[in-house]
Amino acid sequence: MYQTNFQELLEAGAHFGHMKRKWNPAMSPYIFMERNGIHIIDLHKTVAKIDDAARAMKQIAKSGKKVLFVATKKQAKQVVADKATEVGMPYITERWAGGMLTNFQTIRKAVKKMGAIDRMETDGTLNTMSKRERLQVRRQREKLEVNLGSISDMARVPSALFVVDVMKEHIAVAEAVRLGIPVFGIVDTNSNPSDIDFVIPCNDDATKAIEIILNVMVDAIKEGTQERKMDKSEEEVPNVEVREKRTRARKNVNKETSEDTEKE
Repeated sequence: MYQTNFQELLEAGAHFGHMKRKWNPAMSPYIFMERNGIHIIDLHKTVAKIDDAARAMKQIAKSGKKVLFVATKKQAKQVVADKATEVGMPYITERWAGGMLTNFQTIRKAVKKMGAIDRMETDGTLNTMSKRERLQVRRQREKLEVNLGSISDMARVPSALFVVDVMKEHIAVAEAVRLGIPVFGIVDTNSNPSDIDFVIPCNDDATKAIEIILNVMVDAIKEGTQERKMDKSEEEVPNVEVREKRTRARKNVNKETSEDTEKE
């Protein structure tokens, strides 16, 4: 598994929190000191929390479950999209649609609408519409793609959320909490960590720091997925051996029976 590097986090500016006047007192356990009116995050604790989160992420992947990555702030959008795609996980980097978790069936209907429009395009149904109607349908498809295209393969509510900037994504966090879905979160000094199951104290505006953390999560998911495949392979091998033994046993029984018959 990718090892979290203290020096890399330091060079990426992961330790820079917000101004002291903006801090959330609940983050005090993760603050090392104050310098020039800015809180400095204790990166030793950050490293430990990243490793804890990675172990949990690995177990989720090993069980074959999905993690939904959420980051709509510009500093994190692209890196989150790239890393989530790398491991085949769903992600939201545009607007969080209210009820995406708590009203998941409605979201699934919207995703199915995308599929219906695609079929209309393929079978020629769109060509039977007026130019204006075609334009409206295609614009609707584009809008759905932007907001929901990245979760089109998510058939059920995810088993966990990974959130960059828990204050900005407070609606996503609230929905997850309501449903009892574990939340992994990059939490800055101005945020409340109380609803976050796996708190990762870090500067949530530093793109490089976010990328370092995501690299660890992605490697944990890859490792968990690989172990799942290995476990499945090991389960299949004994079954083959049992079938072979049974086949041999039947052959021996049949052979003995035929020999007995010949003797008679």
